[in-house]
Amino acid sequence: MITDTAAVVTEPAFTIDNFHVSDADLPEFKDMKFENINELHIDHPGANDEEYRARRDHIASLSKNFRETGQITDVDYSPREQRVWRYVAEELEELHERYASRFYLRAKRELGIKTDRIPQLTDMNRRLKELTNFRLAPIEGLVETRGFLSWLSYRTMLCTQYIRHHSQPAYTPEPDIVHESIGHIPMFTNPDFADFSQFIGLGARIATDQQLECLGRLYWFTVEFGMVEDEGKVKAYGAGLLSSFGELEHAFSDEVERRPFDLEQVINHEYSYSDMQPVLYVIPSYAELKEVTKKYIETFQ
Repeated sequence: MITDTAAVVTEPAFTIDNFHVSDADLPEFKDMKFENINELHIDHPGANDEEYRARRDHIASLSKNFRETGQITDVDYSPREQRVWRYVAEELEELHERYASRFYLRAKRELGIKTDRIPQLTDMNRRLKELTNFRLAPIEGLVETRGFLSWLSYRTMLCTQYIRHHSQPAYTPEPDIVHESIGHIPMFTNPDFADFSQFIGLGARIATDQQLECLGRLYWFTVEFGMVEDEGKVKAYGAGLLSSFGELEHAFSDEVERRPFDLEQVINHEYSYSDMQPVLYVIPSYAELKEVTKKYIETFQ
């Protein structure tokens, strides 16, 4: 997500205790700020690869069909894209067995996320709706912070479908299908984590700009770089950890201070997108994270 903010929404559409969202409740994609999908920063591995850029733009354009029809369009991934997936997924598989939370490992299996092929959003979306009434919505690029987080209030995760450049399969400067499906999506099968995510979204819809910055930090140190106590051990559940070889190994090294989760510390802890994280926070449970976040969001009203 990017850091520009949109206007504050003064009234929530439903109360913080309303966990049920139907398809009819979903808003239209309007007044949402996108980063220009045709512009790649110079540090992007595919910035000077015209064939990759054209393919990326094509896959990104498929998300527009969702806004017109409400139906996710499957991507016919190329052999090269499948090879990138296999390389990353196989490398991460061993690290996950050592460092990922037990729930995450089980959820990945239940969603049918395997190392041999790129999963389709349609399949994962169908299973998520069955388990926790969460949804996936394809999107063509980065979205401003308030817009991105607000969609979580509708139990909907905005997801990209294109994949990182083949020259650097271990690195991507932007979210891609690896980050979304290996990192984010499995955790939405956990009812407490799904509810927690919805609270974050509702908070984003009613937050002041300052509160939104605090929510962004809470999101960063939980959804992206969260760790959890798991049968007496510390394990990873954050998408930024689980979808990156370097970040995951670094998180369990002596170079990282792993602190017990403290809401006040987290929401006031500034971070850098471009650096390895020197401090991470460990939650006692997903249920505890849900309840602490609920009480915090209630102070916004």
